[in-house]
Amino acid sequence: MTPEELQALKIAFSYMPNRIEVTKYEYGERYEKVLAHIDSVRETLLINGVDPEEVYGEIHDDIAPNSTY
Repeated sequence: MTPEELQALKIAFSYMPNRIEVTKYEYGERYEKVLAHIDSVRETLLINGVDPEEVYGEIHDDIAPNSTY
């Protein structure tokens, strides 16, 4: 994956819902497919050395809360 492709994937992932937000009530019968898509993107990020939990803060650094570390 090129750096540009990885950056595009990170941007797209930052706008995806969190797994906990995906319910049958919200997404109907598609909820399992949405969860599979989220898992697929998370796995691809991990394979490319990116921590999915850090993506939102990296992409949206102007609005992400500061770390307490």
